[in-house]
Amino acid sequence: MKILLASPRGFCAGVNMAIQSLDLTLQKFGPPVYVYHEIVHNQYVVNEFKTKGAIFVDEIEEIPDGSTLLFSAHGVSPEIREAANSRNLHAFDATCPLVTKVHLEAIKYAKEGYTILLIGHEGHDEVIGTMGEAPEAIILVEDEDAVEDIHIPEGSKLAYLTQTTLSVDDANRIIRKLRKRFPTIESPPKEDICYATQNRQEAVRKLSDGADAVIILGSQNSSNSQRLRELGSENGTPAYLVDGPEDLDKNCFSNEQTVLISAGASAPESVVQATIDWLTLHFDGHLEEQMIREESVRFPLPKKLREIQSDD
Repeated sequence: MKILLASPRGFCAGVNMAIQSLDLTLQKFGPPVYVYHEIVHNQYVVNEFKTKGAIFVDEIEEIPDGSTLLFSAHGVSPEIREAANSRNLHAFDATCPLVTKVHLEAIKYAKEGYTILLIGHEGHDEVIGTMGEAPEAIILVEDEDAVEDIHIPEGSKLAYLTQTTLSVDDANRIIRKLRKRFPTIESPPKEDICYATQNRQEAVRKLSDGADAVIILGSQNSSNSQRLRELGSENGTPAYLVDGPEDLDKNCFSNEQTVLISAGASAPESVVQATIDWLTLHFDGHLEEQMIREESVRFPLPKKLREIQSDD
């Protein structure tokens, strides 16, 4: 078997920052450290932190007063921050700076009287947090069909924002339709879909043409991983989104195949290597890494954690 390994893949700068933030918080304050929602959408990462004493919650009310809390990489609404303050929680914010950028754009447009069309997936943690910044001013647009259902008073100022982990192609189709229906709609000077999401999608798009099967490492609730699987399957190629090699079926592969491997932005490299080992063991695989684009982006730890770190 020929194993094509896509690069870039796996952890992005925002995920690295969030994981380092939780590691440092556990080291400095000891368990339990409460995390509002999953730190990132990956079961391996979440389960590993559970063994270290992290407790993941979906409601602030689940956290005892005065506890240590970390906000996940996906961001939270002002309402959640206020709820944390009311319980005297020692809170640290590991929101990805690219998500924070979208929040700030939403606040800016809302203050200037715009109606904001947010392109994203209902129920996703990032979308919930962004909409919470200006709920009265934001309308969620999930797909092209939804564009026809938008009813805005004539003369309204319009702007659009996007969830950072969307499919670039899907977002562009919706944006084209929005621009056609609302020619004066505005947008931020720099697009919202994150660099890592775009780079990983570009690599899978370019490399999947030469593959007989595509394996994407990532969890089912990871939006950017789902988009990679969809891209891998666009030309009818079998594409599998799995947490790790234990979720793969040997009957789906053969020694004669070329198999492309990539990983979502929250999937650890250890799982990628375990999958390569599994394919090598069962199908005599030989590895060929394909670099599509280099990445050098790094995000600093949140200011409060940097201050604690510098005190040592």
